[in-house]
Amino acid sequence: MMRSFLRPLERCFGRLGGGDGLMWHMDLKPHASGEFSIAVVQANNSLEDQGQVLTSPSATFVGVYDGHGGPEASRFVSNRLFPHLDQLGPLLGFASEQGGVSAEVIKKAFDATEEEFTHLVKRSWPSRPQIASVGSCCLVGAITGDTLFVANLGDSRAVLGRRVRSRKAVVAERLSTDHNVAVEEVRKELAELHPDDKQIVVHTRGVWRIKGIIQVSRSIGDIYLKKPGFSRDPLFQQFVAPLPLKRPVITSEPSIQIRKLTPHDLFLIFASDGLWEQLSDETAVDIVFKNPRAGIAKRLVHAALNEAARKREMRYGDIKKIEKGVRRHIHDDITVIVIYLDQSCQESRPRFKGSHYDCTDTPADIFASNSNEN
Repeated sequence: MMRSFLRPLERCFGRLGGGDGLMWHMDLKPHASGEFSIAVVQANNSLEDQGQVLTSPSATFVGVYDGHGGPEASRFVSNRLFPHLDQLGPLLGFASEQGGVSAEVIKKAFDATEEEFTHLVKRSWPSRPQIASVGSCCLVGAITGDTLFVANLGDSRAVLGRRVRSRKAVVAERLSTDHNVAVEEVRKELAELHPDDKQIVVHTRGVWRIKGIIQVSRSIGDIYLKKPGFSRDPLFQQFVAPLPLKRPVITSEPSIQIRKLTPHDLFLIFASDGLWEQLSDETAVDIVFKNPRAGIAKRLVHAALNEAARKREMRYGDIKKIEKGVRRHIHDDITVIVIYLDQSCQESRPRFKGSHYDCTDTPADIFASNSNEN
C-alpha cells in the first residue's frame, strides 16, 4: 500500500538508491522526444557533482556539472546556467522561428555564468578567499527536433549510441572533447600557448597537471588560475602556496558541437568523468542498448562501482559500507543522465501540452537528503 502511494512521488522527485545511502536515482521520465533516466552517487564529503534536465514541449536541455575544490561552483552553475540560456534564447521558444539557441547563444550563456561566478568570488574574497580555487567542469546538451548541440568545459563526456545497419548492434560515438591534460593534444596546445613556461604541464602524483595543480584545462571558476592577481594576493596565499603566474593558464572557452540526429541515433549518455574513469564509451553504450530503460542510469552507476571495486579486489557491497570522504579513495562522485531519442516523438511531440516545462535536478547533497529522509 505505502509502496504504491510513493511511486508517483518517486517519479517526480527521484529516490535514494536501494541499500546505498550515497546514491540517488530517477528511473524514467518523459522529455520532448523520448524518455530519460538519471542517477548520481556521492563519494566526496560534500557532493561536488550536479545534474539537471529541463524539458519543454519543443526542447530538452541536459546539464552535468562536475565540481572540484568544493561544491560551490557546480551548484552555482546548476542554478545560473539555464537561466542565462533562457534570457539569451528563450527555452520555451527554443524551436520557434522568433528565437532559439545557437552555438553563439550557448557560448554567451557560458560567458555570463563565468562572469557572474567571478563577481561572486570578488564579493566573497574578504571572508572566503579560498573560493577563488573552486571550479567546475560543465557539459550541456540541447535537443530540438532533429538538432543536437553539445557544449563542454573539462572532462565530463557525452556519448551517442548509434544503431548500425544490422540493427542488432550499436556503436559508440563520442560527441564532446575532453579538456584534460591526460590527452596529449591538450598538453601540446598548452605548450604552444605558453612557449616561455617549460613547467606549464608537469607529471606529478601519477598524472599530468597544469602547473602541478589541476588536470582540466577549461572550466567555470578556478579564478586564481585565470586572473593572476588573485593568486598573488597575500590573503589568498594564507591558504594556497604562492603561484607566480604571468597570464591565465586555463580558460572558460567551451567546445561546441552541432549535429543532425537521424533515426539510427538511439540514445545519449551524459556523464561526469567519474563514470568514464571506470567504463569505456563502448561498454557504457552496450549496457544501455542491451537493458531495459527504467533505471538504466542507475545500472550504469552500478557497473562503474563494480569496476571500481574489482580494481581494489573488493565487491560493490563492500563499497556501500564505506563513509563519504573515505569513499573518494575508491571512486569519484558520478552523475549519469541517459536520454532516449524516439523518432516518433520527434515527429509528433505528444509528450507535453501548452507551455508546460519541467526541470529535474539531482540533490545538492545525497548524504544530507538521506539524513532528512530518516
